Amino acid sequence: MATIDVQNEIDLDEPTCIEGLPGVGLVGKIAADHIVDTFDMTYYAAIRCSGLPPVAIYHNEESELKPPVRLYADAERDLLVLHSDIPIAAESREAFAECVIEWGASNDVTPVFLSGLPQEQGQEQATDASESGLGLGGGGDGGGSGGGGGERSPELFGVATGDGNAHLDRAGIVPPKQSGAMSGPTGALLHEALDRDLTSVGLVVEAHPQFPDPEASKVLLDHGISPITEIDIDTAALVDQAEEIQMARQRLAKQMQQAKTEESSQATPLRGFQ
Repeated sequence: MATIDVQNEIDLDEPTCIEGLPGVGLVGKIAADHIVDTFDMTYYAAIRCSGLPPVAIYHNEESELKPPVRLYADAERDLLVLHSDIPIAAESREAFAECVIEWGASNDVTPVFLSGLPQEQGQEQATDASESGLGLGGGGDGGGSGGGGGERSPELFGVATGDGNAHLDRAGIVPPKQSGAMSGPTGALLHEALDRDLTSVGLVVEAHPQFPDPEASKVLLDHGISPITEIDIDTAALVDQAEEIQMARQRLAKQMQQAKTEESSQATPLRGFQ
């Protein structure tokens, strides 16, 4: 049985929920962690699902244990963050998605789902993207090229269910130029939202396929989450502390590499099936 157990009553009015499950480049998790830390968000609810492992999480300089998957809230910004310290196993993702989406629908929540598109880095990345048609513009200054030396910023694009396209249009985020599939637990959440014809947004950013990618998470925050939520999010620390973030996330990154492909949220281009 899957339930969402509210721990602290917080007054929210049609909130936006940022999903931060582990996936390619850990882009969603890094972005979600950054939002929680930046706004000092309150632990709001525990997500309990029969398929989730029975583990308890503790953090630095805190004695209070918490469940591995939980929601954080910020009443001032009418914001929720779905946070996970573990990968969501394939066998539990359907029940997990049903629980989260049903609860969100009954509480007037607009979810924003985050995923990484595996890409090679540097000049090879730019070449591969150009040859495969993955010129995924982020709208305005959201995608675009970076500085010299063949480097460029990871590019961002958006997908939607229900009336989610209105949010993407307002933020200037364009759809992908190539067909693809959203997989893993984030894909299951989007599938459930699609089945129910609920409004949701999916943001996909180019990311390193094997290692934590704080630069890609910064693009998500600056050019996706911030304009959609209309909340100013300071992301300077994501660049300044990139090395620290890499080290802190290394263990989870190894878990994701060892996990089955379907356990990792990612966007996958569909080649040869069109």
